[in-house]
Amino acid sequence: MLILRYHKRVLKFSKMITQLNHLLFFAPVLSEKTITQAHNPSFFSFKSRLFCNYGFDNHPRASLIESPQSPTTSGRVSRYARTEAQKVLFDYLHCTRSLGFADAEHISKNSPHFLQNLIMKLDSEKDVARSLRKYLRYNPINEFEPFFESLGLPPSELPLFLPRHLMFLSDDHLMLENFHVLCNYGIPRSKMGKMYKEAREVFAYDYGLLASKLRAYEDLGLGMGTVIKLVSCCPSLLIGQIKMEFIKVLEKLSKLGIEEDWIGGYISHKSTYNWNRLVDTVDFLAKVGYTEIQMHDLFKSNPSLLLEDSGKKVYVLFGRLVKLGLKMNEAYSIYKQNPVILSGKYVKNILRAVDFLFDIGLGTEDIAGIVSHQILLLGSCTLKGPKTVCKELKVGKEGLCLIIRDDPSKLFALASKSKLKSSEQASCQNPAKQMEKTTFLLKLGYVENSDELAKASKQFRGRGDQLQERFDCLVNAGLDCHVVTNIVRHAPMVLNQSKDVIQEKIDCLRNCLGYPLHTIAAFPVYLCYKMERINTRFSMYRWLRDKGAAKPNLSLSTVLACSDARFVKYFVDVHPEGPSMWESCKKHGLHNHS
Repeated sequence: MLILRYHKRVLKFSKMITQLNHLLFFAPVLSEKTITQAHNPSFFSFKSRLFCNYGFDNHPRASLIESPQSPTTSGRVSRYARTEAQKVLFDYLHCTRSLGFADAEHISKNSPHFLQNLIMKLDSEKDVARSLRKYLRYNPINEFEPFFESLGLPPSELPLFLPRHLMFLSDDHLMLENFHVLCNYGIPRSKMGKMYKEAREVFAYDYGLLASKLRAYEDLGLGMGTVIKLVSCCPSLLIGQIKMEFIKVLEKLSKLGIEEDWIGGYISHKSTYNWNRLVDTVDFLAKVGYTEIQMHDLFKSNPSLLLEDSGKKVYVLFGRLVKLGLKMNEAYSIYKQNPVILSGKYVKNILRAVDFLFDIGLGTEDIAGIVSHQILLLGSCTLKGPKTVCKELKVGKEGLCLIIRDDPSKLFALASKSKLKSSEQASCQNPAKQMEKTTFLLKLGYVENSDELAKASKQFRGRGDQLQERFDCLVNAGLDCHVVTNIVRHAPMVLNQSKDVIQEKIDCLRNCLGYPLHTIAAFPVYLCYKMERINTRFSMYRWLRDKGAAKPNLSLSTVLACSDARFVKYFVDVHPEGPSMWESCKKHGLHNHS
Protein backbone atom coordinates (compact mmCIF):
# COMPACT_ATOMS: atom_id res chain seq x y z
CA MET A 1 0.00 0.00 0.00
CA LEU A 2 2.84 2.38 0.87
CA ILE A 3 4.62 1.52 -2.38
CA LEU A 4 1.45 2.27 -4.38
CA ARG A 5 1.05 5.67 -2.71
CA TYR A 6 4.71 6.42 -3.39
CA HIS A 7 4.33 5.67 -7.12
CA LYS A 8 1.23 7.86 -7.35
CA ARG A 9 3.10 10.78 -5.77
CA VAL A 10 6.07 10.31 -8.14
CA LEU A 11 3.72 10.27 -11.16
CA LYS A 12 1.91 13.39 -9.94
CA PHE A 13 5.22 15.20 -9.33
CA SER A 14 6.45 14.28 -12.84
CA LYS A 15 3.30 15.72 -14.39
CA MET A 16 3.73 18.96 -12.41
CA ILE A 17 7.33 19.28 -13.63
CA THR A 18 6.23 18.85 -17.26
CA GLN A 19 3.59 21.54 -17.00
CA LEU A 20 6.01 23.81 -15.17
CA ASN A 21 8.58 23.37 -17.93
CA HIS A 22 6.13 24.51 -20.65
CA LEU A 23 4.77 27.31 -18.47
CA LEU A 24 8.22 28.79 -17.98
CA PHE A 25 9.44 28.50 -21.56
CA PHE A 26 6.30 29.64 -23.34
CA ALA A 27 4.86 32.21 -20.94
CA PRO A 28 5.31 35.89 -21.83
CA VAL A 29 8.14 37.78 -20.16
CA LEU A 30 7.12 38.88 -16.66
CA SER A 31 7.76 42.39 -15.38
CA GLU A 32 9.85 43.03 -12.29
CA LYS A 33 6.73 44.13 -10.47
CA THR A 34 5.07 40.81 -11.15
CA ILE A 35 8.13 38.93 -9.93
CA THR A 36 8.37 40.87 -6.71
CA GLN A 37 4.72 40.21 -6.01
CA ALA A 38 5.12 36.48 -6.39
CA HIS A 39 4.86 34.42 -3.23
CA ASN A 40 7.87 32.33 -4.20
CA PRO A 41 10.49 34.43 -6.00
CA SER A 42 12.83 31.48 -6.35
CA PHE A 43 10.23 29.93 -8.64
CA PHE A 44 11.44 32.20 -11.47
CA SER A 45 15.15 31.54 -10.98
CA PHE A 46 15.17 28.01 -12.32
CA LYS A 47 17.43 27.57 -15.38
CA SER A 48 16.19 25.97 -18.57
CA ARG A 49 18.89 23.30 -18.38
CA LEU A 50 17.19 21.84 -15.32
CA PHE A 51 14.18 20.87 -17.45
CA CYS A 52 15.33 18.15 -19.82
CA ASN A 53 13.13 16.40 -22.39
CA TYR A 54 11.58 13.27 -21.01
CA GLY A 55 10.74 10.21 -23.06
CA PHE A 56 6.98 10.55 -22.79
CA ASP A 57 4.77 7.85 -24.14
CA ASN A 58 2.84 8.78 -27.25
CA HIS A 59 -0.27 9.46 -25.21
CA PRO A 60 -3.48 10.00 -27.22
CA ARG A 61 -4.13 13.19 -25.31
CA ALA A 62 -1.02 14.74 -26.81
CA SER A 63 -1.79 13.62 -30.36
CA LEU A 64 -3.84 15.76 -32.74
CA ILE A 65 -4.13 13.36 -35.65
CA GLU A 66 -7.71 12.41 -34.89
CA SER A 67 -8.72 15.12 -32.51
CA PRO A 68 -12.49 15.53 -32.19
CA GLN A 69 -13.98 18.76 -33.45
CA SER A 70 -15.02 21.24 -30.82
CA PRO A 71 -18.79 21.63 -30.71
CA THR A 72 -18.42 25.43 -30.75
CA THR A 73 -16.38 25.54 -33.93
CA SER A 74 -17.13 24.76 -37.55
CA GLY A 75 -15.15 22.45 -39.78
CA ARG A 76 -13.69 25.38 -41.71
CA VAL A 77 -10.89 27.53 -40.34
CA SER A 78 -10.52 31.13 -41.47
CA ARG A 79 -7.34 32.32 -43.16
CA TYR A 80 -6.73 34.76 -40.33
CA ALA A 81 -6.99 32.02 -37.71
CA ARG A 82 -4.63 29.79 -39.67
CA THR A 83 -2.09 32.59 -40.08
CA GLU A 84 -2.19 33.39 -36.36
CA ALA A 85 -1.81 29.71 -35.52
CA GLN A 86 1.22 29.47 -37.81
CA LYS A 87 2.90 32.32 -35.96
CA VAL A 88 2.20 30.76 -32.55
CA LEU A 89 3.44 27.35 -33.68
CA PHE A 90 6.59 28.95 -35.07
CA ASP A 91 7.24 30.76 -31.77
CA TYR A 92 6.63 27.57 -29.85
CA LEU A 93 9.00 25.47 -31.97
CA HIS A 94 11.72 28.11 -32.37
CA CYS A 95 11.66 30.01 -29.07
CA THR A 96 10.38 27.38 -26.66
CA ARG A 97 11.62 24.14 -28.19
CA SER A 98 14.82 25.70 -29.66
CA LEU A 99 14.38 24.34 -33.18
CA GLY A 100 16.29 26.14 -35.90
CA PHE A 101 14.60 29.09 -37.60
CA ALA A 102 14.30 27.38 -41.01
CA ASP A 103 12.95 24.16 -39.49
CA ALA A 104 10.37 25.92 -37.34
CA GLU A 105 9.24 28.13 -40.21
CA HIS A 106 8.85 25.24 -42.66
CA ILE A 107 6.92 23.11 -40.16
CA SER A 108 4.56 25.92 -39.15
CA LYS A 109 3.79 26.84 -42.77
CA ASN A 110 3.43 23.32 -44.15
CA SER A 111 1.31 21.42 -41.62
CA PRO A 112 -2.24 22.69 -42.34
CA HIS A 113 -4.00 19.55 -41.11
CA PHE A 114 -2.18 19.64 -37.78
CA LEU A 115 -2.91 23.36 -37.37
CA GLN A 116 -6.57 22.88 -38.14
CA ASN A 117 -6.87 20.19 -35.49
CA LEU A 118 -5.00 22.45 -33.07
CA ILE A 119 -7.39 25.33 -33.70
CA MET A 120 -10.34 22.99 -33.22
CA LYS A 121 -9.15 22.50 -29.66
CA LEU A 122 -9.95 26.13 -28.90
CA ASP A 123 -13.31 27.42 -27.80
CA SER A 124 -13.48 30.10 -30.50
CA GLU A 125 -11.45 31.86 -33.17
CA LYS A 126 -11.76 35.35 -31.67
CA ASP A 127 -8.30 35.47 -30.14
CA VAL A 128 -6.48 32.52 -31.66
CA ALA A 129 -2.95 33.65 -30.75
CA ARG A 130 -3.66 34.20 -27.06
CA SER A 131 -5.81 31.07 -26.70
CA LEU A 132 -3.30 28.88 -28.51
CA ARG A 133 -0.37 30.12 -26.44
CA LYS A 134 -2.33 29.34 -23.31
CA TYR A 135 -3.22 25.88 -24.65
CA LEU A 136 0.38 25.05 -25.50
CA ARG A 137 1.61 26.02 -22.04
CA TYR A 138 -0.24 23.12 -20.48
CA ASN A 139 -0.56 20.71 -23.43
CA PRO A 140 2.74 19.66 -25.00
CA ILE A 141 2.31 18.53 -28.60
CA ASN A 142 3.83 15.58 -30.40
CA GLU A 143 6.27 17.48 -32.60
CA PHE A 144 6.67 14.56 -34.99
CA GLU A 145 3.12 15.08 -36.29
CA PRO A 146 3.57 18.54 -37.87
CA PHE A 147 7.15 17.64 -38.80
CA PHE A 148 6.20 14.60 -40.89
CA GLU A 149 3.23 16.40 -42.42
CA SER A 150 5.55 19.24 -43.51
CA LEU A 151 7.72 16.66 -45.28
CA GLY A 152 4.83 15.65 -47.50
CA LEU A 153 3.49 12.58 -45.71
CA PRO A 154 -0.33 12.32 -45.87
CA PRO A 155 -1.98 12.92 -42.45
CA SER A 156 -3.78 9.57 -42.72
CA GLU A 157 -0.41 7.75 -42.79
CA LEU A 158 1.24 9.62 -39.93
CA PRO A 159 0.35 7.07 -37.21
CA LEU A 160 2.46 4.51 -39.09
CA PHE A 161 5.60 6.63 -38.71
CA LEU A 162 5.28 8.27 -35.29
CA PRO A 163 8.03 6.90 -33.01
CA ARG A 164 6.90 5.30 -29.77
CA HIS A 165 7.80 6.92 -26.45
CA LEU A 166 9.01 10.13 -28.16
CA MET A 167 7.28 13.49 -28.46
CA PHE A 168 10.08 15.99 -29.05
CA LEU A 169 12.17 16.13 -32.24
CA SER A 170 15.31 16.93 -30.27
CA ASP A 171 15.10 13.50 -28.64
CA ASP A 172 15.87 11.80 -31.99
CA HIS A 173 19.32 13.28 -32.62
CA LEU A 174 20.27 11.03 -35.53
CA MET A 175 17.03 11.63 -37.38
CA LEU A 176 17.48 15.40 -37.13
CA GLU A 177 21.16 15.16 -38.11
CA ASN A 178 20.43 13.17 -41.27
CA PHE A 179 17.47 15.40 -42.07
CA HIS A 180 19.79 18.43 -41.97
CA VAL A 181 22.41 16.64 -44.09
CA LEU A 182 19.78 16.16 -46.82
CA CYS A 183 18.54 19.76 -46.44
CA ASN A 184 22.03 21.19 -46.68
CA TYR A 185 22.75 19.06 -49.74
CA GLY A 186 19.82 20.66 -51.51
CA ILE A 187 17.08 18.04 -51.35
CA PRO A 188 13.65 19.74 -51.04
CA ARG A 189 11.99 19.19 -47.67
CA SER A 190 8.72 18.39 -49.42
CA LYS A 191 10.35 15.33 -51.03
CA MET A 192 11.71 13.92 -47.78
CA GLY A 193 8.40 12.39 -46.78
CA LYS A 194 8.72 9.94 -49.65
CA MET A 195 12.32 9.27 -48.64
CA TYR A 196 11.37 8.61 -45.02
CA LYS A 197 8.53 6.36 -46.12
CA GLU A 198 10.61 4.25 -48.52
CA ALA A 199 14.01 4.31 -46.79
CA ARG A 200 13.51 5.08 -43.11
CA GLU A 201 16.85 3.54 -42.18
CA VAL A 202 18.62 6.38 -44.01
CA PHE A 203 17.47 8.75 -41.24
CA ALA A 204 19.09 6.53 -38.62
CA TYR A 205 22.60 6.57 -40.11
CA ASP A 206 25.46 7.47 -37.79
CA TYR A 207 27.13 10.86 -38.10
CA GLY A 208 28.93 11.38 -41.42
CA LEU A 209 27.70 8.21 -43.13
CA LEU A 210 24.91 9.78 -45.20
CA ALA A 211 27.16 12.58 -46.44
CA SER A 212 29.75 10.02 -47.57
CA LYS A 213 27.09 8.10 -49.56
CA LEU A 214 26.04 11.27 -51.38
CA ARG A 215 29.68 12.02 -52.23
CA ALA A 216 30.09 8.47 -53.55
CA TYR A 217 27.46 9.10 -56.24
CA GLU A 218 29.19 12.34 -57.20
CA ASP A 219 32.39 10.31 -57.61
CA LEU A 220 30.60 8.32 -60.35
CA GLY A 221 30.58 11.50 -62.44
CA LEU A 222 27.10 12.66 -61.52
CA GLY A 223 26.44 16.33 -60.84
CA MET A 224 24.98 17.43 -57.53
CA GLY A 225 21.65 18.27 -59.21
CA THR A 226 21.42 14.77 -60.65
CA VAL A 227 22.24 13.18 -57.28
CA ILE A 228 19.51 15.27 -55.64
CA LYS A 229 16.96 14.12 -58.23
CA LEU A 230 18.08 10.51 -58.01
CA VAL A 231 18.00 10.06 -54.25
CA SER A 232 14.74 11.97 -53.84
CA CYS A 233 13.07 9.83 -56.52
CA CYS A 234 14.84 6.58 -55.60
CA PRO A 235 15.73 6.72 -51.87
CA SER A 236 16.70 3.05 -51.91
CA LEU A 237 19.93 4.10 -53.66
CA LEU A 238 21.13 5.35 -50.26
CA ILE A 239 20.57 2.02 -48.54
CA GLY A 240 23.63 -0.19 -48.22
CA GLN A 241 26.48 0.02 -50.71
CA ILE A 242 26.30 1.78 -54.07
CA LYS A 243 23.96 -0.23 -56.27
CA MET A 244 26.00 -2.14 -58.85
CA GLU A 245 22.97 -2.43 -61.12
CA PHE A 246 22.72 1.37 -61.20
CA ILE A 247 26.41 1.63 -62.09
CA LYS A 248 25.75 -0.79 -64.98
CA VAL A 249 23.00 1.52 -66.26
CA LEU A 250 25.43 4.45 -66.30
CA GLU A 251 28.02 2.32 -68.07
CA LYS A 252 25.51 1.25 -70.74
CA LEU A 253 24.42 4.83 -71.36
CA SER A 254 28.01 6.03 -71.47
CA LYS A 255 28.79 3.40 -74.10
CA LEU A 256 25.93 4.79 -76.19
CA GLY A 257 27.39 8.28 -75.91
CA ILE A 258 24.82 9.54 -73.40
CA GLU A 259 26.25 11.64 -70.58
CA GLU A 260 25.83 10.57 -66.94
CA ASP A 261 23.61 13.51 -65.96
CA TRP A 262 21.09 12.77 -68.73
CA ILE A 263 19.20 10.33 -66.53
CA GLY A 264 18.61 12.97 -63.85
CA GLY A 265 16.60 15.11 -66.25
CA TYR A 266 13.92 12.51 -66.87
CA ILE A 267 13.39 10.34 -63.80
CA SER A 268 10.23 11.05 -61.85
CA HIS A 269 9.25 10.69 -58.20
CA LYS A 270 5.96 9.19 -59.43
CA SER A 271 7.70 6.12 -60.82
CA THR A 272 9.75 3.26 -59.43
CA TYR A 273 12.82 1.97 -61.21
CA ASN A 274 14.17 -1.51 -61.84
CA TRP A 275 17.79 -0.85 -62.77
CA ASN A 276 18.41 -4.45 -63.85
CA ARG A 277 15.53 -4.28 -66.31
CA LEU A 278 16.91 -1.04 -67.73
CA VAL A 279 20.15 -2.87 -68.48
CA ASP A 280 18.21 -5.79 -69.98
CA THR A 281 16.26 -3.37 -72.21
CA VAL A 282 19.45 -1.98 -73.72
CA ASP A 283 20.78 -5.53 -74.24
CA PHE A 284 17.49 -6.61 -75.83
CA LEU A 285 17.50 -3.77 -78.35
CA ALA A 286 21.10 -4.60 -79.24
CA LYS A 287 20.04 -8.22 -79.77
CA VAL A 288 17.19 -7.36 -82.17
CA GLY A 289 19.58 -5.32 -84.29
CA TYR A 290 19.61 -1.73 -83.02
CA THR A 291 22.98 -0.05 -83.44
CA GLU A 292 24.50 2.11 -80.72
CA ILE A 293 23.76 5.21 -82.78
CA GLN A 294 20.12 4.19 -83.21
CA MET A 295 19.76 3.54 -79.47
CA HIS A 296 21.43 6.86 -78.66
CA ASP A 297 18.98 8.76 -80.89
CA LEU A 298 16.04 6.69 -79.66
CA PHE A 299 16.66 7.30 -75.95
CA LYS A 300 17.59 10.96 -76.43
CA SER A 301 14.41 11.67 -78.38
CA ASN A 302 12.17 9.41 -76.31
CA PRO A 303 13.52 9.08 -72.74
CA SER A 304 10.24 7.66 -71.44
CA LEU A 305 10.77 4.54 -73.56
CA LEU A 306 13.64 3.53 -71.30
CA LEU A 307 12.74 5.21 -68.03
CA GLU A 308 8.94 4.84 -67.92
CA ASP A 309 8.20 1.47 -66.29
CA SER A 310 11.91 0.63 -66.73
CA GLY A 311 11.61 -0.20 -70.45
CA LYS A 312 8.39 -2.19 -70.17
CA LYS A 313 7.00 -0.78 -73.45
CA VAL A 314 9.72 -2.51 -75.45
CA TYR A 315 8.81 -5.94 -74.10
CA VAL A 316 5.04 -5.40 -74.26
CA LEU A 317 5.12 -4.65 -77.99
CA PHE A 318 7.46 -7.53 -78.73
CA GLY A 319 5.26 -9.91 -76.75
CA ARG A 320 2.18 -8.78 -78.70
CA LEU A 321 3.93 -9.45 -82.01
CA VAL A 322 4.83 -12.96 -80.92
CA LYS A 323 1.28 -13.64 -79.67
CA LEU A 324 -0.05 -12.69 -83.10
CA GLY A 325 1.85 -15.67 -84.48
CA LEU A 326 4.96 -13.96 -85.74
CA LYS A 327 8.15 -15.95 -85.29
CA MET A 328 10.92 -14.55 -83.13
CA ASN A 329 13.12 -13.71 -86.10
CA GLU A 330 10.16 -12.00 -87.83
CA ALA A 331 9.51 -9.85 -84.74
CA TYR A 332 13.23 -9.04 -84.55
CA SER A 333 13.13 -8.06 -88.22
CA ILE A 334 10.21 -5.65 -87.67
CA TYR A 335 12.14 -3.92 -84.87
CA LYS A 336 15.30 -3.75 -86.94
CA GLN A 337 13.67 -2.46 -90.14
CA ASN A 338 11.42 0.03 -88.35
CA PRO A 339 13.36 1.44 -85.36
CA VAL A 340 11.00 4.43 -85.30
CA ILE A 341 8.13 2.27 -83.94
CA LEU A 342 9.50 2.68 -80.42
CA SER A 343 9.39 6.47 -80.64
CA GLY A 344 6.69 8.84 -79.51
CA LYS A 345 3.20 7.37 -79.33
CA TYR A 346 3.92 4.59 -81.78
CA VAL A 347 3.82 1.75 -79.25
CA LYS A 348 0.55 2.97 -77.73
CA ASN A 349 -1.08 3.43 -81.14
CA ILE A 350 0.03 0.03 -82.40
CA LEU A 351 -1.31 -1.77 -79.33
CA ARG A 352 -4.59 0.15 -79.57
CA ALA A 353 -4.94 -0.77 -83.25
CA VAL A 354 -4.40 -4.46 -82.47
CA ASP A 355 -7.09 -4.29 -79.78
CA PHE A 356 -9.40 -2.55 -82.28
CA LEU A 357 -8.97 -5.35 -84.82
CA PHE A 358 -9.52 -8.05 -82.22
CA ASP A 359 -12.64 -6.26 -80.98
CA ILE A 360 -14.35 -6.31 -84.38
CA GLY A 361 -13.59 -10.02 -84.75
CA LEU A 362 -10.74 -10.03 -87.26
CA GLY A 363 -8.71 -13.25 -87.22
CA THR A 364 -5.25 -13.45 -85.71
CA GLU A 365 -3.65 -14.28 -89.05
CA ASP A 366 -5.25 -11.27 -90.76
CA ILE A 367 -4.18 -8.99 -87.91
CA ALA A 368 -0.61 -10.29 -88.12
CA GLY A 369 -0.59 -9.50 -91.85
CA ILE A 370 -1.81 -5.94 -91.32
CA VAL A 371 0.70 -5.33 -88.52
CA SER A 372 3.59 -6.75 -90.56
CA HIS A 373 2.91 -4.62 -93.63
CA GLN A 374 1.40 -1.46 -92.10
CA ILE A 375 3.11 -1.13 -88.72
CA LEU A 376 4.40 2.38 -89.39
CA LEU A 377 0.96 3.62 -90.38
CA LEU A 378 -0.60 1.89 -87.36
CA GLY A 379 1.85 3.69 -85.09
CA SER A 380 1.33 7.06 -86.73
CA CYS A 381 -2.46 7.16 -86.45
CA THR A 382 -4.67 7.23 -83.39
CA LEU A 383 -7.83 5.19 -84.04
CA LYS A 384 -11.33 5.80 -82.79
CA GLY A 385 -13.17 3.16 -80.79
CA PRO A 386 -14.95 0.34 -82.72
CA LYS A 387 -18.37 1.45 -81.43
CA THR A 388 -17.82 4.99 -82.70
CA VAL A 389 -16.78 3.78 -86.18
CA CYS A 390 -19.71 1.37 -86.41
CA LYS A 391 -22.13 4.10 -85.40
CA GLU A 392 -20.75 6.51 -88.01
CA LEU A 393 -20.92 3.88 -90.78
CA LYS A 394 -24.22 2.45 -89.52
CA VAL A 395 -22.88 -1.10 -89.65
CA GLY A 396 -22.24 -3.76 -87.06
CA LYS A 397 -18.84 -5.08 -86.02
CA GLU A 398 -19.21 -8.01 -88.43
CA GLY A 399 -19.80 -5.63 -91.33
CA LEU A 400 -16.82 -3.48 -90.35
CA CYS A 401 -14.69 -6.63 -90.07
CA LEU A 402 -15.60 -7.65 -93.63
CA ILE A 403 -14.77 -4.18 -94.98
CA ILE A 404 -11.29 -4.17 -93.41
CA ARG A 405 -10.59 -7.80 -94.31
CA ASP A 406 -11.31 -7.06 -97.97
CA ASP A 407 -9.28 -3.83 -97.97
CA PRO A 408 -7.03 -3.28 -94.88
CA SER A 409 -6.14 0.26 -96.05
CA LYS A 410 -9.72 1.34 -95.28
CA LEU A 411 -8.95 0.91 -91.60
CA PHE A 412 -7.11 4.23 -91.61
CA ALA A 413 -9.65 6.06 -93.76
CA LEU A 414 -12.58 4.94 -91.62
CA ALA A 415 -11.15 4.76 -88.09
CA SER A 416 -8.41 7.39 -87.88
CA LYS A 417 -9.26 10.29 -85.57
CA SER A 418 -7.66 12.74 -88.00
CA LYS A 419 -8.77 12.41 -91.60
CA LEU A 420 -5.58 12.04 -93.57
CA LYS A 421 -5.10 13.24 -97.13
CA SER A 422 -3.27 10.92 -99.47
CA SER A 423 -0.12 13.02 -99.24
CA GLU A 424 -0.29 13.04 -95.43
CA GLN A 425 -0.90 9.30 -95.40
CA ALA A 426 2.21 8.81 -97.49
CA SER A 427 4.22 10.85 -94.99
CA CYS A 428 2.87 8.64 -92.21
CA GLN A 429 4.18 5.60 -94.02
CA ASN A 430 7.59 7.27 -93.97
CA PRO A 431 7.46 9.36 -90.74
CA ALA A 432 11.12 10.29 -90.70
CA LYS A 433 10.32 13.96 -91.35
CA GLN A 434 7.91 14.20 -88.45
CA MET A 435 10.38 12.37 -86.22
CA GLU A 436 13.10 14.89 -87.13
CA LYS A 437 10.85 17.71 -85.99
CA THR A 438 9.90 15.89 -82.77
CA THR A 439 13.55 15.12 -82.08
CA PHE A 440 14.43 18.79 -82.50
CA LEU A 441 11.67 19.87 -80.09
CA LEU A 442 12.77 17.32 -77.51
CA LYS A 443 16.25 18.82 -77.64
CA LEU A 444 14.70 22.15 -76.68
CA GLY A 445 13.40 20.57 -73.47
CA TYR A 446 9.83 19.69 -74.36
CA VAL A 447 8.50 16.58 -72.62
CA GLU A 448 7.71 13.52 -74.71
CA ASN A 449 3.98 12.95 -75.43
CA SER A 450 2.99 16.09 -73.51
CA ASP A 451 0.32 18.63 -74.49
CA GLU A 452 3.07 21.25 -74.54
CA LEU A 453 4.97 19.26 -77.17
CA ALA A 454 1.83 18.86 -79.31
CA LYS A 455 1.19 22.60 -79.11
CA ALA A 456 4.81 23.42 -79.95
CA SER A 457 4.70 21.08 -82.95
CA LYS A 458 1.96 23.28 -84.41
CA GLN A 459 3.75 26.55 -83.54
CA PHE A 460 7.06 25.60 -85.17
CA ARG A 461 6.69 25.49 -88.95
CA GLY A 462 9.09 23.60 -91.15
CA ARG A 463 10.96 20.33 -91.19
CA GLY A 464 13.24 19.28 -88.39
CA ASP A 465 16.39 19.90 -90.42
CA GLN A 466 15.16 23.39 -91.37
CA LEU A 467 14.40 24.29 -87.76
CA GLN A 468 17.83 23.01 -86.73
CA GLU A 469 19.48 25.08 -89.47
CA ARG A 470 17.75 28.26 -88.25
CA PHE A 471 18.65 27.41 -84.66
CA ASP A 472 22.30 26.93 -85.65
CA CYS A 473 22.22 30.28 -87.46
CA LEU A 474 21.58 32.05 -84.14
CA VAL A 475 24.27 30.01 -82.37
CA ASN A 476 26.83 30.67 -85.11
CA ALA A 477 26.07 34.37 -84.88
CA GLY A 478 27.55 34.29 -81.37
CA LEU A 479 24.66 33.50 -79.00
CA ASP A 480 25.05 30.78 -76.39
CA CYS A 481 23.17 27.56 -77.15
CA HIS A 482 21.18 27.78 -73.89
CA VAL A 483 20.26 31.40 -74.63
CA VAL A 484 18.98 30.43 -78.07
CA THR A 485 16.94 27.62 -76.53
CA ASN A 486 15.25 30.08 -74.18
CA ILE A 487 14.65 32.50 -77.05
CA VAL A 488 12.88 30.01 -79.30
CA ARG A 489 10.85 28.51 -76.45
CA HIS A 490 9.51 31.95 -75.50
CA ALA A 491 9.12 33.07 -79.13
CA PRO A 492 8.68 30.02 -81.40
CA MET A 493 7.86 32.25 -84.39
CA VAL A 494 11.55 33.23 -84.51
CA LEU A 495 12.32 29.91 -86.22
CA ASN A 496 9.39 30.21 -88.64
CA GLN A 497 11.54 32.46 -90.81
CA SER A 498 14.18 31.38 -93.29
CA LYS A 499 17.84 31.32 -92.38
CA ASP A 500 18.52 34.24 -94.74
CA VAL A 501 15.87 36.46 -93.11
CA ILE A 502 17.21 35.72 -89.64
CA GLN A 503 20.76 36.50 -90.78
CA GLU A 504 19.60 39.76 -92.38
CA LYS A 505 17.97 40.93 -89.12
CA ILE A 506 21.06 40.05 -87.09
CA ASP A 507 23.29 42.00 -89.49
CA CYS A 508 20.90 44.94 -89.28
CA LEU A 509 20.96 44.84 -85.49
CA ARG A 510 24.74 44.93 -85.32
CA ASN A 511 25.77 47.07 -88.28
CA CYS A 512 22.84 49.42 -88.88
CA LEU A 513 21.19 49.85 -85.50
CA GLY A 514 24.41 49.53 -83.48
CA TYR A 515 23.02 47.22 -80.81
CA PRO A 516 25.02 44.31 -79.37
CA LEU A 517 23.87 40.79 -80.18
CA HIS A 518 22.90 39.91 -76.60
CA THR A 519 20.01 42.40 -76.71
CA ILE A 520 18.09 39.74 -78.66
CA ALA A 521 17.97 37.62 -75.48
CA ALA A 522 16.05 40.36 -73.69
CA PHE A 523 13.74 41.03 -76.65
CA PRO A 524 13.66 37.98 -78.97
CA VAL A 525 10.52 39.24 -80.72
CA TYR A 526 12.81 41.69 -82.54
CA LEU A 527 13.57 38.88 -84.97
CA CYS A 528 9.85 38.55 -85.78
CA TYR A 529 9.25 42.13 -86.94
CA LYS A 530 9.35 42.94 -90.63
CA MET A 531 12.43 44.78 -91.87
CA GLU A 532 10.19 47.61 -93.07
CA ARG A 533 9.03 48.33 -89.50
CA ILE A 534 12.56 48.02 -88.12
CA ASN A 535 14.08 50.40 -90.70
CA THR A 536 11.36 53.07 -90.62
CA ARG A 537 11.09 53.28 -86.85
CA PHE A 538 14.81 53.30 -86.16
CA SER A 539 15.42 55.83 -88.93
CA MET A 540 12.93 58.10 -87.18
CA TYR A 541 14.44 57.38 -83.76
CA ARG A 542 18.01 58.13 -84.93
CA TRP A 543 16.91 61.42 -86.50
CA LEU A 544 15.09 62.40 -83.31
CA ARG A 545 18.08 61.42 -81.18
CA ASP A 546 20.43 63.50 -83.32
CA LYS A 547 18.11 66.47 -82.81
CA GLY A 548 18.35 65.98 -79.05
CA ALA A 549 14.65 65.19 -78.74
CA ALA A 550 15.03 61.53 -77.71
CA LYS A 551 17.09 59.71 -75.12
CA PRO A 552 20.09 57.77 -76.41
CA ASN A 553 20.33 53.98 -76.14
CA LEU A 554 16.61 53.22 -75.88
CA SER A 555 15.83 49.52 -75.79
CA LEU A 556 14.64 47.63 -78.86
CA SER A 557 11.26 46.98 -77.27
CA THR A 558 10.66 50.68 -76.55
CA VAL A 559 11.04 51.56 -80.23
CA LEU A 560 9.45 48.51 -81.85
CA ALA A 561 6.81 47.12 -79.50
CA CYS A 562 4.56 50.16 -79.07
CA SER A 563 1.54 50.70 -81.30
CA ASP A 564 1.64 53.02 -84.32
CA ALA A 565 -0.43 55.65 -82.52
CA ARG A 566 1.85 55.58 -79.47
CA PHE A 567 4.98 55.76 -81.64
CA VAL A 568 3.64 58.82 -83.45
CA LYS A 569 2.81 60.49 -80.14
CA TYR A 570 6.22 59.94 -78.50
CA PHE A 571 8.60 59.75 -81.47
CA VAL A 572 7.04 61.90 -84.18
CA ASP A 573 4.90 64.69 -82.72
CA VAL A 574 7.53 65.65 -80.14
CA HIS A 575 9.40 67.67 -82.79
CA PRO A 576 7.96 70.32 -85.18
CA GLU A 577 9.61 68.67 -88.19
CA GLY A 578 8.75 65.18 -86.97
CA PRO A 579 5.65 64.49 -89.10
CA SER A 580 7.36 65.37 -92.38
CA MET A 581 10.42 63.34 -91.43
CA TRP A 582 8.20 60.38 -90.49
CA GLU A 583 6.54 60.42 -93.92
CA SER A 584 9.98 60.49 -95.53
CA CYS A 585 11.11 57.51 -93.43
CA LYS A 586 8.03 55.51 -94.39
CA LYS A 587 8.49 56.22 -98.10
CA HIS A 588 12.15 55.28 -97.87
CA GLY A 589 11.28 52.08 -96.01
CA LEU A 590 8.64 51.10 -98.57
CA HIS A 591 11.06 51.83 -101.42
CA ASN A 592 13.74 49.59 -99.89
CA HIS A 593 11.31 46.66 -99.42
CA SER A 594 9.08 46.99 -102.45
